[in-house]
Amino acid sequence: MYHKFSSLFYTSLSLFLLFLAPLTTNAATTTTGPYGFSIMDTEDAVPTLNNESIFDTLTVFLNWTLGLIGILSVIGFVISGIFYLTSAGDEDQAKRAKTIMIYTITGLSVALVSLIIVNAIAGLTVAGDTSFWGYPTAV
Repeated sequence: MYHKFSSLFYTSLSLFLLFLAPLTTNAATTTTGPYGFSIMDTEDAVPTLNNESIFDTLTVFLNWTLGLIGILSVIGFVISGIFYLTSAGDEDQAKRAKTIMIYTITGLSVALVSLIIVNAIAGLTVAGDTSFWGYPTAV
């Protein structure tokens, strides 16, 4: 039963990441020329990174990663709750559910503390502006 559940979980997680991952393109803009022909603007022809620094990009990546870890921790907490409710007196399964719950609570707390630390460091450096999670702060 555990093997079926884990394979179903990993399959659904893979499909979720495959179909709901944001896909972006950096296409060149075109200008309509005479007689209906399209002329490609050369300034947009070469795809480049935006004007953000590597620290900004790293901060965004860490925020996304820590958010994903937080979501997976909540999913693990729900799964451990289901294991605990369906243990039906089986002490080994109840003990396993409790250990999974402890690990997911620990993981969630580490992810939240890491998210706060990353945003605080980004706010204190050049990468951050004068806001903390989008809320303006007094400077």
